[in-house]
Amino acid sequence: MPVTSTTSSDAAGSTPTGSGAPEAPFAVGGDSGSDPKVTDVRERLAAAYQASAVAPEKAQAKLDSQGKLYVRDRIAMLFDEGSFVEDARYANATAKGLPADGVVTGRGTVDGRPAIVIANDPTVKAGSWGARTVEKIVRATEMALREELPVFWFVDSAGARITDQVEMFPGRRGAGRIFHNQVALSGKVPQICCLFGPSAAGGAYIPSFTDLIIMVEGNASMYLGSPRMAEMVVGEKVSLEDMGGARMHCTVSGVGDLLVGDDTEAIEMARLYFSYLPANWRSDLPSYAPEEPSAPLTRHTVPERESQPFDIHEVIDGLVDDESFFEIKPLFAPELVIGFGRMSGETVGIVANNSMVKGGVLFTDSADKAARFIWLCDAYSIPLIYLADVPGFMIGSEVERGGIIRHGAKMVHAVSSATVPQFCIIVRKAYGAGLYAMGGPGFGPDATIALPTARIAVMGPEAAVNAVYANKIAAIEDPAEREQFVQDMRREYEEDVDLERLAADLVLDQIIEADALRAELLLRLRYAKARERHFATKRRDIPPV
Repeated sequence: MPVTSTTSSDAAGSTPTGSGAPEAPFAVGGDSGSDPKVTDVRERLAAAYQASAVAPEKAQAKLDSQGKLYVRDRIAMLFDEGSFVEDARYANATAKGLPADGVVTGRGTVDGRPAIVIANDPTVKAGSWGARTVEKIVRATEMALREELPVFWFVDSAGARITDQVEMFPGRRGAGRIFHNQVALSGKVPQICCLFGPSAAGGAYIPSFTDLIIMVEGNASMYLGSPRMAEMVVGEKVSLEDMGGARMHCTVSGVGDLLVGDDTEAIEMARLYFSYLPANWRSDLPSYAPEEPSAPLTRHTVPERESQPFDIHEVIDGLVDDESFFEIKPLFAPELVIGFGRMSGETVGIVANNSMVKGGVLFTDSADKAARFIWLCDAYSIPLIYLADVPGFMIGSEVERGGIIRHGAKMVHAVSSATVPQFCIIVRKAYGAGLYAMGGPGFGPDATIALPTARIAVMGPEAAVNAVYANKIAAIEDPAEREQFVQDMRREYEEDVDLERLAADLVLDQIIEADALRAELLLRLRYAKARERHFATKRRDIPPV
């Protein structure tokens, strides 16, 4: 999790527009020469404007009890001060109790870069969707598609209003169009979701189509069917938190990416995440002032014994600029670490095995986690650095029944098809298909670089000797003779995959000490910028499911 932000403190802390909102932009009342009809229009519009300017007293009290911000205060924290322009504020103005029809849409700038916001107002019918709510959201996504603008989704909604279902659900401009447009936006512009409250039923798919889901613990939830519905339909009694709470989704299901404490932290994380990304797929990545790492790598950072676990974050922190690592999904499948960092002020994506957790073995969840992150980096032209310390994929009946082959294939598919610069760093072990999943030589990385601690093989020496000579080992009765035979076979195996031999056979492009790795990568990243961005000519991939 990042500690500091490069975003503008002035922008992040701009004056909220909720309780301190400006007066309606109408001259209410008239003089003796005023047309009564015009005066009436002005008064009604002013009332409609003020109805969504602040939360009603009772609704504000509920927000306060939940530790939530009013929707306009959330938006004020997102955008640079004075930059927000709102669309369709008077939606459903003629209906009582539906100011702006429960959603605020418009555009502003985030650190000077234009973006769109779509923000549910939970004080209006619990943020539920009516026909005009959906139309406003569809129009905002259409604007994002036309102008290739990033979208911030501020979700806090109980779902569809059953009373409006015919008008808002099935048609060509019904709720389904929102998801259609989100898919069209995917990979074209960043879509960032702050989930402040519920995202229920079909509406739960809005966050799922975004690039990043930030969930507020204790308030945020996602579910297709409520606990009450689950009990009624399938007979299951379950709490909302266990069914679809923020912590569950960030630790178990993997749907959530970041777990935060409150609305303010969620918006700060959204702004910080955006600072690593381009405005759209055509734009350049943002650049920042170069900084040195917080703790430079040394020759002693990586333990020489491959059986000794260590925290791969130490290597990451030694590669990236000071406190610039932004980890994604830190609570889900932590045996694999993913996230953005800056190297000399430029964004890179990092995929790293962490031997401190489950030995760094790849499971179905870690493969899924990696695959999506690699696709995201490829979409936004972010170079990838793989830090391999992996025994391979997990084995056993449980993971086979869980589909580890198809999940692992997703990761290998992502590595294969990515066209951004990719660098494979063999930190220690890279065994079996783990080498492939971590962007090994066969996948055309811009370079495969090994530390002196590296080992590359089909499997580790102990497993290999046992696999090949199991019967012969069992037949040797004398324990000392048996142990000597095993040691001889291990030594022979290790000589066969000697690091110098791998370099001599051009498997490795470079062997380097850890303290020189950052400088080496910075040079190679600079030279790789002009690489060809093409993988294969065809209509599309058919990724493993």
